[in-house]
Amino acid sequence: MMKSLFEQNGGTYRREGDYFVPNLTVPEELEYHIGIWGQRRRDYLKKHRRILYTNLLTSGKLNEHLYEIDETAYERRELIIKQMMKAQGITERLKAENQMLWVGRVNNICACADEIVRNELIYD
Repeated sequence: MMKSLFEQNGGTYRREGDYFVPNLTVPEELEYHIGIWGQRRRDYLKKHRRILYTNLLTSGKLNEHLYEIDETAYERRELIIKQMMKAQGITERLKAENQMLWVGRVNNICACADEIVRNELIYD
């Protein structure tokens, strides 16, 4: 009897009633804490990049990918915020003198940084 390509590559089957079902397993993945950026990346991959999502999932690399994206996005966001605050002259002195102006500018910078991170890392 000729072996299937699956069997030639080391695959095996089990009998389920009248059918032979391939013994498929997903490789073990390390546990990572996935933050908001990793969760957003997972949602994006599920909805818009299904093949990449499936490949990462079945190869056991999805959690590692999401963790790396999450860490990179967090660090990138913090760097952008610091650089933009410096470039716009937003200091602790401004915070002490005009708190509402400081809050408004910092919130604007955070929104801009979030948008940059989403476009560079999450929706890539």
